[in-house]
Amino acid sequence: MKLGFIGCGKMAAALVKGVLKSGFCEPSDIVASDVHAPSAQALAESCKIKIVPTNADVTAASDTVILAVKPGDAIAALQSASGQQVESNMRWAYTTTADSNTKLLLSIVAGLPLATIEPAAGNFRVIRVMPNTPALVLQGASAYSPGTRATPEDTAVAQQILGSVGLAVQVKEPLLDAVTGLSGSGPAYIFTVIEALADGGVLMGLPRDLAMQLAAQTVAGAASLVVQTGQHPSVLRDQVASPGGTTIAGIEALEKCGVRTAFIAAVRAATERSRQLGT
Repeated sequence: MKLGFIGCGKMAAALVKGVLKSGFCEPSDIVASDVHAPSAQALAESCKIKIVPTNADVTAASDTVILAVKPGDAIAALQSASGQQVESNMRWAYTTTADSNTKLLLSIVAGLPLATIEPAAGNFRVIRVMPNTPALVLQGASAYSPGTRATPEDTAVAQQILGSVGLAVQVKEPLLDAVTGLSGSGPAYIFTVIEALADGGVLMGLPRDLAMQLAAQTVAGAASLVVQTGQHPSVLRDQVASPGGTTIAGIEALEKCGVRTAFIAAVRAATERSRQLGT
């Protein structure tokens, strides 16, 4: 499959490196474009993919196009990818190229709804996607929702691409903002947790590098237990928290500091911001 990326930012780079690492694509199968030349050059050098001058060139060279730009840049990028820009009576019009008739577009633009994407996408068949950066290490968590013209075959392609770099699930579009708040932004929350745990270790006398190593592996191991056992986190927590022991003392301190409320509030705030980006 020929994949094209419009935008070479951090999330695009994570997906490119993830699909290459998984063996889903070879470098020769991927082309990309970006208005920020240094980003495109950095991705080309690290992954040996081809950079093309325009978004229309990405479309022409690809079976599936992944739109990975900032929300404010998305409409212009879509229009340049799907058609030819001409000026008439001080208004911008776009004539769709025949080449986009058979193209599938996966939009990973945060917050931008299908109702906004599809009118600007010409004849692209659109699927809206929310991935996250652990796709880089094949541990991604992605959700996607097909647009009005997407076919069952298109959803199978999305599942195949995203599934090659981690978990991929289909959801109704109204849930994608909550997915953004939880798994899209979630890695940043967990990076904060790892850093804070390591800081605690340093405070108690551990060397910084050892504290960071232990904190990261503890988070990774705990997450793997939840995924592999299928048990509720509270059950696994109770298995560790012995009566009168060290763990329950630590949990008491977390509850006093409102850690549970803080994480819920973080997901709420990120979800609401995603909704604002789409208006």
